[in-house]
Amino acid sequence: MADGLTIGQAAAFVGVTIKTVRHYHRLGLVAEPQRDGSGYRRYGSADLLRLVQVRTLAGAGVPLAGIGELLDAAPERFAAALDDVHRRLTEQIEDLTARRDTLHRLAQGDRALLPDRACAVLDRLADLGFGPEYVATQREALVLARALVPEVFDAFLARLERGLDDPAFIELTKRALDATSWDPDDPRIEGLASALADKLLADRVAMPTGSQNQSDATSRYGLVNHHREDEVPSIARLNRLVEANLRAAGIDIPHQ
Repeated sequence: MADGLTIGQAAAFVGVTIKTVRHYHRLGLVAEPQRDGSGYRRYGSADLLRLVQVRTLAGAGVPLAGIGELLDAAPERFAAALDDVHRRLTEQIEDLTARRDTLHRLAQGDRALLPDRACAVLDRLADLGFGPEYVATQREALVLARALVPEVFDAFLARLERGLDDPAFIELTKRALDATSWDPDDPRIEGLASALADKLLADRVAMPTGSQNQSDATSRYGLVNHHREDEVPSIARLNRLVEANLRAAGIDIPHQ
């Protein structure tokens, strides 16, 4: 020990690899010790202290390029630099936590794209007996609504939440779901459309404030409200009749 440690011993004592020690030397973070009579570099206590300091700062997230200046700085500068590192690490932790939460939500499908409040609505639909295919379609519609009309998304959710507390609304919605198997010319569609329009009017439905004045409001409305109806002709006709009834009652519904 009187002659100091070899690079391998020094690396093992400090908890890094020989390659890392040599990298510190190349960057000028740790001075290379003098060679002994046998041609080996020997590391003393001062060298080990510097290695420990560099390793600790690097492990704490301080960029290697700034460690040398930091170790040679006055105490005030050192403390300020550590505060900056602490701030950056906190930001990174928050970012990583958000990413982890997103990955967790991704395991549940499109729920990564929706807030918890919307997910609760989807859970209630399932609890009320609506099938997985219908819930999936509603999930897609909510994702579209949040992306296309974010300024009215909360109001849209509030209306859905009120509807799920209303047995009459639930019954009509299930009747509309039954209509997916009907022929587009089925006479029952007209009666169902009238009932749905009456229910919406009784609940004072209206185009949410904020979407009417946009030049592309019609396109946005159509993409959300008519999502997947092209796959079910009977529902396409049902929606057209509901909208016609609402317009006749003075509700401002964009024409597609």
